[in-house]
Amino acid sequence: MNRFNTKILAIIIVLFSLSTYAQQEQHYTQFQFNKYMYNPAIAGTKPYFLAETNFRFQWLRIVDSPRTYTLSVYGPSRKKDIGFGGYIYSDVTGPTSRTNFRLSYGQNFKINTDLRFSLGLSAGVMQYKIDGSKILLHDDNDPSLGNSIYTTIVPDASFGVYFWHKKYNFGISGDQLFASRVKFKELSTLGVNRLRPHIYAHGEYIYEINDEWEVEPALLLKYVWPAPLQMDLSTRVVYKKLIWLGVSWRTMDAIGVYFGYNYQDQIYFGYSYDITTSNIYNYSSGTHEIMITFKFNKIKKGFSSM
Repeated sequence: MNRFNTKILAIIIVLFSLSTYAQQEQHYTQFQFNKYMYNPAIAGTKPYFLAETNFRFQWLRIVDSPRTYTLSVYGPSRKKDIGFGGYIYSDVTGPTSRTNFRLSYGQNFKINTDLRFSLGLSAGVMQYKIDGSKILLHDDNDPSLGNSIYTTIVPDASFGVYFWHKKYNFGISGDQLFASRVKFKELSTLGVNRLRPHIYAHGEYIYEINDEWEVEPALLLKYVWPAPLQMDLSTRVVYKKLIWLGVSWRTMDAIGVYFGYNYQDQIYFGYSYDITTSNIYNYSSGTHEIMITFKFNKIKKGFSSM
């Protein structure tokens, strides 16, 4: 087990999730399949319910590297132009973790026959946890952590706008809108930290080459002050809406490849592998991500880009 002194522990905790100089939220290489996780307005924009899972194992070969697990379920009302859903995710890095639970509501409107837009709001709570039993300090008599588990819970919310068409979609959302203060009362030496609001902008276009082939570029922009703007750019080639192969690029972070398969238009499976392009490259053997989506029966008239 790794050995830390108290100062190093404090630095790790702050960098993990409370830093004001970096992204505080998780990444997804296959982000175009997981838009609901960062824009609540997605709920109700498809004529059926979806259950989506994602497992991300980041920077393998580094001890206690980040792992992210997500589960979301969302869909439309059968009779009204509204949607609802919820998700839970767990982000684990060594002895520290955070768990977020949200419920969301979306209202969508018809612009014309082919174009609609939606407004969405989600709210919930986020739990941060430090497991002192997983940490050994140089000084065995140091009482600062012991074997205790320290937790704190803060409120969280997001708001989003989303436009969608058979050929394209785009949206913008804001997350961690409460900018909640995060403080472990038992660990007063860490002080009080604050969650930073995140802004997301995303878009996707579906270009049909012929009846069998499609090309689908997608873009995700992420900003949290005072970190620089980060961009995820992805393009996949789809054959008969059955299988796909894609490449992605995340500024200052990674290049990825991914592929997927659509089983009987009910189960979607995807896998991605990231090659780290930052200085962590010298210590990491890459990042693996698995996506599984379950599509339920259609319950109302409408259209979908999936």
